[in-house]
Amino acid sequence: MNDTQDLFPTRLERKLGMFERIDPVVYGDKSQRADGPLSNTDIEDYERKGFLSFEGFYDSEKMEAFLQELRDFEDDPDLKLSEGTVLEPGREEIRTIFGIHEVSERFSKLTRDPRLLAIVKQLLGSDVYIHQSRINYKPGFKGKGFEWHSDFETWHSEDGMPRMRALSCSIVLTDNGEFNGPLMLIPGSHRYFVPCVGRTPENNYKESLKSQEVGVPPQSSLRELMLNNDIEAPKGPSGSLVIFECNTMHGSNMNMSCWPRSNLFFVYNSVENTLQAPYCGNRPRPEFLANRSDWDPLEPLDEAF
Repeated sequence: MNDTQDLFPTRLERKLGMFERIDPVVYGDKSQRADGPLSNTDIEDYERKGFLSFEGFYDSEKMEAFLQELRDFEDDPDLKLSEGTVLEPGREEIRTIFGIHEVSERFSKLTRDPRLLAIVKQLLGSDVYIHQSRINYKPGFKGKGFEWHSDFETWHSEDGMPRMRALSCSIVLTDNGEFNGPLMLIPGSHRYFVPCVGRTPENNYKESLKSQEVGVPPQSSLRELMLNNDIEAPKGPSGSLVIFECNTMHGSNMNMSCWPRSNLFFVYNSVENTLQAPYCGNRPRPEFLANRSDWDPLEPLDEAF
């Protein structure tokens, strides 16, 4: 059980209303904020919306090597049997591969890309490490969606992440268009913590990774956030990048098109925000979901990925 004060109570039997966040969105003083590739306008947009998008951040041709590696993964029966690989409910297609930077040296190098790390450290105001990495697949016609949720709500409750000082980098590997289930975000939602109702079952991750039921925010809170802020779905070609704050409410529809959608996610956490015991009182989740063994700061990698 976590003995530190729980500043973000959730997974309770009774419903609690959402409340304003108490943590900064961008960390560091003015001089630290200015020390990085993001402009003042970028930083202001991130503080206001909870995410940034960059079309064509990486050359699409460079992404082809990553895509070929993913095709090889799809034909690897041992990988499909790994606990870190989640299959679509009732199907043999891959839904998610967790710990992708541990599986592939190519993906590991990408986590240390100097351009990416510079942006992340500018926003989080410290050195960082990888909390989680994953590939989300959505094959044409078959790829299921992801329920609305705040990542921080899960990472706090089930992993023991103390504060909102983490972010996700979503790198588009296949074109994200209007019809193949792009990532959807509620701008401004990161400024509120939305508690969820219901105790967390032991080993909840085994079911929630396939179909999430615990940790889903109430519709009344989602409705209020949407009516006040709308919904945005950044789209773009392979190589585009979306960076979103750990408490930004997001989800996606199923892929109803013939075009597959594969997105890569790197979750960076501040070295000053390392994990404690889960606040829900359960045992810690496996390492492929929540890194507890390597909190050393990531160093930029100069060689090509």
